[in-house]
Amino acid sequence: MEQTEDRYSPARLRAADELFRRPVSFVLSVANLSQLPLSELDEGAFAGRSNVGKSSIINALFNKKKLAKTSNTPGRTQQLNYFNLDNRLHLVDLPGYGYAEAPDKLVKQWQKLIFDYLRGRVNLKRVFLLIDSRHGLKKVDKEVMEMLDKAAVTYQLILTKTDKISAKECMAQEQKLKAELKNHAAAYPEIIATSSVKNLGLDHLRAEIASFIR
Repeated sequence: MEQTEDRYSPARLRAADELFRRPVSFVLSVANLSQLPLSELDEGAFAGRSNVGKSSIINALFNKKKLAKTSNTPGRTQQLNYFNLDNRLHLVDLPGYGYAEAPDKLVKQWQKLIFDYLRGRVNLKRVFLLIDSRHGLKKVDKEVMEMLDKAAVTYQLILTKTDKISAKECMAQEQKLKAELKNHAAAYPEIIATSSVKNLGLDHLRAEIASFIR
């Protein structure tokens, strides 16, 4: 595996920045797996608990305010939302999991949709599993990590909303996550701390996404 400094070299960061300045568009929302687009494009997916900041991260990556719909209401994203980056990559905003306020039947439908997608999508290259830096890893996050391990789907932890905690608290969260990652075979070793408000860590996240485009 490449050293971190090589993956985040100035040249690679510039190339990733240029990629994310290319045209991007919303493609479709998918409510069941039969609607998944027939495409050979590689995919990267954003997963996480409800209101963890998936849509905000997607918007910040492209420096666009309304590409992905955001809401303060947990559970707003109820389908798989597909975005096309320059006909080179699909990025997928997954429904938030672990939202307890919705009816049980709806929650189970969301979870089945998410998990069936994660298990069965051959061209899915990496899942970016978002963790709210204020709250850390929850039981449901660990359950998703275990499921991804069993499905042999590579995933990477992304700390969100780091502007809302101190640098010391952020470092402590990263250390806890690194310790947990030792127990997960499919987990990518590097953790990226981000803030969509302060644009922190987004250059490294762009570089990671750019790295698996063929």
